[in-house]
Amino acid sequence: MSDNGFKFSTDRQGIVSNACLPLDNEPDIISLRPETLSEYIGQRETTETLQIAIEAAKQRGDALDHVLLHGPPGLGKTTLAHILANEMGGKLVVTSGPALEKGGDLIGMLTHLGAGDVFFIDEIHRLPKNVEELLYPAMEDFSIDFVFDKGLNARSHRFRLKQYVLVGATTRVGLLSSPLRHRFGIFRSLEFYDVDDLETIVRRSAALLQLTIDSEGARELATRSRGTPRIANRLLKRVRDYAQIRGDGRIDKQAVTDALVLEGVDALGLTPLDRRYLQTVISYYHGGPVGIEAVAATLQEETDTLVDVVEPYLLKTGLIMRTSSGRKASEAAFAHLGFGRKS
Repeated sequence: MSDNGFKFSTDRQGIVSNACLPLDNEPDIISLRPETLSEYIGQRETTETLQIAIEAAKQRGDALDHVLLHGPPGLGKTTLAHILANEMGGKLVVTSGPALEKGGDLIGMLTHLGAGDVFFIDEIHRLPKNVEELLYPAMEDFSIDFVFDKGLNARSHRFRLKQYVLVGATTRVGLLSSPLRHRFGIFRSLEFYDVDDLETIVRRSAALLQLTIDSEGARELATRSRGTPRIANRLLKRVRDYAQIRGDGRIDKQAVTDALVLEGVDALGLTPLDRRYLQTVISYYHGGPVGIEAVAATLQEETDTLVDVVEPYLLKTGLIMRTSSGRKASEAAFAHLGFGRKS
């Protein structure tokens, strides 16, 4: 309990996260992933752009341009990489920026790629500088330069790579260097999903999991999913468990509401961490403006967690505003947390 009388609970792991969690790799969740662009729901402009590029590349017998996908976690960047590999008939190789610590790590992966394979780098903005520079010729010329020996005995050898497709994903495109960003031929930003698309995703996932869900239940679950398909699927699993143990297995609006109350997810889809963030800005800093570092220090959370995971949805729903002098809580935030009108 805080000095102001607020009970601060920790956010439940597995509902909102910047990373792919173990439960995302469970068989029933993997089975929910669409395999073709025609099955993909939402992000219509992005899927249309990719469909045109894929068909054109196939007609020319050429490799697809490198693709950069930007957007908050859970909107389908990894899923689109899987789809691109399926559509192009290649193999998908997955890694992340922090995992490629040395140039040798990158070289080893690139030299094993076949023609048409998709090389997916998640959080590409976190690539070390020396690894990123090795990627430039590999993207532009499909080649890598090896340097043997040192000093007077130094020799260079250029190794030709197969024509692969690099798919980069990032939550913070502003941290990408200009040379790397400009080497991507296709750059698309993924937006939060609207409730209608999320409801369609929930219905599709429920059908694949052989669950019975009515229209009101699907709508309520979609409304509380923060505009994010990954979260919708995670919440669907929690509601499924609740309905199985506390009900008759059928998922209706009441079952969704009761299950998500236990998970700490409110009517707007806010989690305990979201509410702690808003309460901190309102109570400790009088609604702001306040710097993100100060909020992170008060919450004892990493700044990156707040910027990448918490803030995008709060900004999208208008609960938080970014100003030149810091973050400010909106009138809607005051009202949602029951503080009355902002003075």
